[in-house]
Amino acid sequence: MYQHVGAALERRTAAEILRVEPWGPHAVRVRAAADTIDDELDWALDLPPQEAEGASVLVGEDKTARLVNGRLTVEADTDGRLRFLRTGEADGPRELLAEKRPYHGCPGPRVHTARGDGTYTAEQIFEAYDGERVHGLGQQPHGGLDHKGRVIDLVQRNTVVTIPFLHSSRGYGLLWNNPATGRVELATDATRWVAEQTRQIDYWIVAGDTPAEITAAYADATGHPPLLPGWASGFWQSKLRYRTQAELLAVAREHHRRGLPLSVIVCDFFHWTRMGDWSFDPQDWPDPAAMTKELHSLGVRLLVSVWPTVQDDSAGFEALRACGGLVRDSHGGLLRQHWPARGGDERYLPMTYYDATHPRARHLLWNRLRANYTDLGVTAFWLDACEPDLSPALASRAVHHAGPGPQVGNIYGREHARGVAEGLREAGDDRPLSLIRSAWAGSQRFGAALWSGDILPTFDSLAAQVRAGLNVALSGIPWWHTDIGGFLGGNPDDPAYRELLIRWFQYGTFSPLMRLHGDREPNQPFSATMTGGPNEIWSYGEQAYPILREHLLLRERLRPYLHELAETAHRTGAPPMRPLFFDFPEDLASWDVDDQFLLGPDLLVAPVTEAGARERTVHLPQGSDWVDAATGVEHRGGRDLSVPAPLERIPVFVRAGAHLTGVRLY
Repeated sequence: MYQHVGAALERRTAAEILRVEPWGPHAVRVRAAADTIDDELDWALDLPPQEAEGASVLVGEDKTARLVNGRLTVEADTDGRLRFLRTGEADGPRELLAEKRPYHGCPGPRVHTARGDGTYTAEQIFEAYDGERVHGLGQQPHGGLDHKGRVIDLVQRNTVVTIPFLHSSRGYGLLWNNPATGRVELATDATRWVAEQTRQIDYWIVAGDTPAEITAAYADATGHPPLLPGWASGFWQSKLRYRTQAELLAVAREHHRRGLPLSVIVCDFFHWTRMGDWSFDPQDWPDPAAMTKELHSLGVRLLVSVWPTVQDDSAGFEALRACGGLVRDSHGGLLRQHWPARGGDERYLPMTYYDATHPRARHLLWNRLRANYTDLGVTAFWLDACEPDLSPALASRAVHHAGPGPQVGNIYGREHARGVAEGLREAGDDRPLSLIRSAWAGSQRFGAALWSGDILPTFDSLAAQVRAGLNVALSGIPWWHTDIGGFLGGNPDDPAYRELLIRWFQYGTFSPLMRLHGDREPNQPFSATMTGGPNEIWSYGEQAYPILREHLLLRERLRPYLHELAETAHRTGAPPMRPLFFDFPEDLASWDVDDQFLLGPDLLVAPVTEAGARERTVHLPQGSDWVDAATGVEHRGGRDLSVPAPLERIPVFVRAGAHLTGVRLY
């Protein structure tokens, strides 16, 4: 029998406890366990939910029940199967999603298979629907925008970012509130979520009439992003890697000499003596305070790489070991993986990892970052390799403060960003921002500036980034970008690569964040002394330089608009970069467009992602007229145009009537 317990609906049987409760307006949280529901496992839903006014529960005499919360109604049948309906529409209730028993003899739509260690492999099965489109789910490597028909592994890897929140074109959003490794199978006959090792099923579902409403509800449930710092909207210069203080300052000075805008310059890895020192090596970086002071005088902020890897003889090792703040190995001892170490013999040493899920470890790390970096004028941090970067076999053996790796591992990057954000806020910075390679549900709340990892320098890779970024935007992360030009190579003297770099730079100009980075040829083997080839905008020849320079200046003109978008993202969760259907859901053709995007409500951007292309087709969404930024010609919406795309620019359109019509773009 169902029971009305407080504001929740509960059902208890010999095999399962089920709880459904209002969790913010038009939303519910569903939890189910084979033995007991642990209220301490909040994960991404660790904020008090907004009050759901007028929510009601009705338990029927026929052993069914109903929970109504605004426009979302949950019907529960005699077998414990849940059906989610959009109610309040003129045409009557409409099914958004329903749980499904996959086959005769299956225990039900929720399966808890005991593992013999007190945990379970959990499966949650839903109905599938013809024509449904599924977006979000973080950053996935399959290269598409619509996830329907795919299996998405719920893991964290370099270039793979799991954020288990999806948008459905049927008008709902669903958060799988579980940091366990697993998968979601988005098949044509069913959708199945799987957690390989867990204690309970936990998901949150919201009804929204538009993608913007779903995004806003998700931000209310998991946290709003802080305001973007003003310095972050400009151009970020980076390469693998500036090896010394003199090298880095020379690049900043050259930007200033040439009159090129520069907001941030990045100090990459191995600027330290030992992994786990979290400080500048004094031989190569003799006076960091003087360096940051000079950079500030040039209007440039310094961002510094931080790795979670810890060498046994480093300054941070003993304090972390003493408090239990290092990741353990289920096979015994501390979890270790070999990484390069500084020294004349190019050594690889077994190193361990700081445990980002341990509150004391996060505090100890922040104290070192504050003393060795922020007190010297460093503005922000690059939390690199924060999946953490482990082989799958080692990741399965990790034991964190929060639990075994297979049970909690996906949350590591979020907790890493959390520790830095909390430290920055304690130091008086209410706009924390960290460059980060891994994220999970709620990472936006801690100022995560996600980038797409170590990607290939190809046109196919560029095209895939466009789609990946749109899915990240629908996963609640407003500040996302790519390494302009790709990371894994690229010859600055090759005309073919120069064309790619130009096209990528143009795309980056309209990205939420803009950073030039990469390991350019001639490459060196991965080591503590490695560096790549030149990667400044003057490195790509006489044809490319004026094009790149003009786009730097264009980025500067866009910054006031980006700051407006940052305000909106902070208030509502709306991502600056988003697919066309975000603002124009009634334009059915917009749901098929995966190679364009909107930058806020007023700019439509059509990147060029094919070598040699000098024109491309652009879809102008119905519901507005659009002004070609290059020609000033206005076009009605709801049509496709063939638009010139010379090497000097990509197609960009301004929504007619927007205040940006007064800003010179091209």
